[in-house]
Amino acid sequence: MKLAISLGYSGANMAMPVKYVQEAEAMGYDSVWTAEAYGSDAITPLAYLAAVTKKIRLGTSIMQVPARTPAMCAMTMATLDALSGGRAICGLGLSGPQVVEGWHGVPYGKPNARLREYVAILRAIWAREKPVEFHGQEYNLPYTGPGATGLGKPLKSILHPNQVPIYIASLGPANIRLTAEIADGWIPAWFSPYHMDVFKKDLEAGWAKAGKSGKDFEILGGGNVQITTDVKSALQKVKPGAALYIGGMGAKEKNFYNELFIKYGYADEAKYIQELYLSGRKAEAAEAIPDEFADEISLIGPADRIRERFKVWQDCGVTTFRVGSNDPEALRLMADITGASKGGTD
Repeated sequence: MKLAISLGYSGANMAMPVKYVQEAEAMGYDSVWTAEAYGSDAITPLAYLAAVTKKIRLGTSIMQVPARTPAMCAMTMATLDALSGGRAICGLGLSGPQVVEGWHGVPYGKPNARLREYVAILRAIWAREKPVEFHGQEYNLPYTGPGATGLGKPLKSILHPNQVPIYIASLGPANIRLTAEIADGWIPAWFSPYHMDVFKKDLEAGWAKAGKSGKDFEILGGGNVQITTDVKSALQKVKPGAALYIGGMGAKEKNFYNELFIKYGYADEAKYIQELYLSGRKAEAAEAIPDEFADEISLIGPADRIRERFKVWQDCGVTTFRVGSNDPEALRLMADITGASKGGTD
């Protein structure tokens, strides 16, 4: 199994942990991932890191699809890939209606159609087989709708790019099937290796539709890693983040993370946590996250416990484990467990 680290998106201030990324690279980590919400973007940090690293791959987890036209995304990723010597991974996600319409000011549209068309346009641009022309439900190249001058014409990329690997972050059954069908990899949020059955049927359906086995399909999972003898106390640190997503991410009527929590078997808890969070009782919402769930999505405890519990991650189909820790000892432990530090994998 390959290893990854995640930088996420910034808070109020922007900082770049270059030494941390370089240390992970030296330990044999395969990739580093950045994110964006409605503050820092996902690409600029990777461009910075491309200049101060040599081999670690550079992934977006995720770039918001509605934030960029397909052509802009294709240009941006092709540029990063060229400057980094072919290390870019294009991680895409739809985000949610609140961010899409409230921040980017564009309609949420038809998510499944938007993803399919977006990926098709990216690949057509990178292929450079001919000037790109595409007419779908969500995207129209050249544009011929209201306000068009009629002067638009199909174009072909000036830059000669590689086909950048595409990973998609998806949660709902239809989008998971689509991800397995059209993408090179999947980025599941709040993934529990103990509940792979929730996703397996849809992944297999997507692979079957595309006529592929899924053998070369990448799954980027992972969680918080803490080396400690006080497991219960460490689990409490996982809960506020889980409560934010399960309780307060998205609208009450449409929270994809809450729906996932229900599928994991926590229906009563999901409803209660959301009620607490949306009423402003965030600390109580965090306390209501079950220890069992916090443990499922993490690797916490003494080194031997982490080694033992990591076997579930190795067996469930995850191909890259994203280590949620800035502790060098935790990074080294995971490199030792997987063999990354020796230049190999299990």
